Amino acid sequence: MDRKRVAVAVTAALAPAAWGTTYLVTTQFLPEGRPLLLAALRALPAGLLLLLLGRRLPKGRWWGRAAVLGMLNIGLFFPLVFVGAYRLPGGVAATIGAIQPLLVTGFSIGVLGVRPGRRAVLAGLAGVGGVALLVLKSGARLDGVGIAAMVTAIALMAMGTVLTRRWGRPDGATLLDLTAWQLLAGSLFLVPLAAAVEGAPPALSATNLAGFAYLGLFGTALGYVLWFRGIDRLGAGPASFLGLVNPVVATVGGLVALDQTLTPWQVLGLLIALGALVAGQSPTRRPSPAPQAPLAPTPTPEPAHAGR
Repeated sequence: MDRKRVAVAVTAALAPAAWGTTYLVTTQFLPEGRPLLLAALRALPAGLLLLLLGRRLPKGRWWGRAAVLGMLNIGLFFPLVFVGAYRLPGGVAATIGAIQPLLVTGFSIGVLGVRPGRRAVLAGLAGVGGVALLVLKSGARLDGVGIAAMVTAIALMAMGTVLTRRWGRPDGATLLDLTAWQLLAGSLFLVPLAAAVEGAPPALSATNLAGFAYLGLFGTALGYVLWFRGIDRLGAGPASFLGLVNPVVATVGGLVALDQTLTPWQVLGLLIALGALVAGQSPTRRPSPAPQAPLAPTPTPEPAHAGR
């Protein structure tokens, strides 16, 4: 991989790294039991900020595309992830999240017309196994609703990742614009849903505001701009493997906060997950065109002979 591609991958990986701190920030800084409020207050301010910076609205068919991407990546994804997080142990949720590269690989076949290499599939399976070793605990409680919510959320974002790559962005629009449109489209769904289900928001303390500011600025505005840049430059498949950084940061950060150390099995899982991330950075290949039948040779006219 050339240096420019490595630099793009490293900066794009900052997005799932920031998302890996979400659980810690949520439990330590934000109000309890308000997942829809949290989702809405993550998306809306970040979307407005990016819109003010970009100062561009979608045109034509991009109104519909922005709405679709906003629902897949934000509006439906956020609340379903929180349902899964509330009903599942963190290790189970993280292990389910690690299937995203495999889902992106599958969706890319039909939507992007790319052919996944054997290495990408094996790396996807290794990523799931590595994350499971890193975060999954024996006797983990399984909840059917939580599993369904988490699998659906990951599938939606996988499709959103593939469509983001498929549609790109319109001429003249920047990644700030594309991110702003999706965040605001998702917010149009989340804000009324949060108001209807959870009621009026509670009074927010300075600690709450600091937590929302961190999630909004770093975990959402900057995070999604870097994420969509990675999809744009690297491709949907390689970018999806960067999501393996999320459980790694979440686990290591949690252990540091609790002054604990990794077990040998967790170290092995960490190494496998990081190895899968690196192996998954190979560019995807488009299917080779079907060989065409050779054209019949054109008969060569015989030269005219002079009379004898």
